[in-house]
Amino acid sequence: MSRSGGKGRSRGEAFGGIHAVASLLERAPERIKSLQLARGEVDASLQRILERAGALGVAVERVARERLDQQHPGFQHQGVIVHCAPRPVVDERELRERVERGLDLVLVLDGVTDPHNLGACLRTADAAGAGALVVPRHHSAPLTPAAIKVASGAAETVPVVSVGNLARTLAALKETGMWATGLDGEAQEVLYDVDLRPPAAIVMGAEGEGLRRLTREACDHLAHIPMAGTVESLNVSVATGVSLFEVRRQRRVVTAGNIG
Repeated sequence: MSRSGGKGRSRGEAFGGIHAVASLLERAPERIKSLQLARGEVDASLQRILERAGALGVAVERVARERLDQQHPGFQHQGVIVHCAPRPVVDERELRERVERGLDLVLVLDGVTDPHNLGACLRTADAAGAGALVVPRHHSAPLTPAAIKVASGAAETVPVVSVGNLARTLAALKETGMWATGLDGEAQEVLYDVDLRPPAAIVMGAEGEGLRRLTREACDHLAHIPMAGTVESLNVSVATGVSLFEVRRQRRVVTAGNIG
C-alpha cells in the first residue's frame, strides 16, 4: 500500500481514518513522518489526534479537505491523513521464533482477496489475541489503506506475514508443536469438537473457493461451523471470529477449571 504522500514527500505508507491514525499515534509513533488535517471544524476525536500529535512533536499540516480528496482518491480519510515509514516486516523465520517463544495462536488466510475482509480479519485477530496473520504472497489482498481503516488499529498490533508457500509454512509451524485446523464447510468434524487448547493455527479459505488442496492436506483437522439457519456459509471474517473465539473459550474453560 506504499504511496507517495504528495509532492516533495518521501515514499512510504499513507492512510487515513480516525481510529487507524489514533492507533498509530498510540502504538507506533516512531513510524510517523507527518500528519495532514482538514481545515475547518475539528470534532473531539480529531482534536485528540491533534493534541497527541503535538505532544509527540509530529508535524501537522492543515489543508483543505478538497486537497486531501485530490491527493488521496479513494481514501475514506475522515479529515485526517498520516504519512509514515513502512511497517517492520515479520518474515517466516521470525514468525517461527515467536511461536517457539510462546506465541500460541496464529490466523492463516488462504487466498482472501477482499481488502475489507482482510481488515476485518485483522481486527478480529487482534481482539482474540492472535499473534500473527499469515497470507500467501500471491492471490491475497494487500494491506491497502481500506484494509487498514477497517482493521481499526489492528494493523499496528498483528503482523501480516506474507509467505511463498502456505503449506510449507504450516508444516514449519507444526514442527514447533502447533496444530493446524482448517475451516471447511464440507468437513465431517464440528469445530466445537476439535481440541483447540494446544498452540493453534486457524486456517480460513478464500471467499467462495475455500481452502486449496495443498493447504487442506497440511491441516491436522478439517472442521465446519454448524449452521442452524438456511444460509450455507458465513462471511470469512465472521467465520474467523467464531473460530478464534472458540479457541479462547476452550482455553478459558481450562484455566477456570484449574482455579481453586
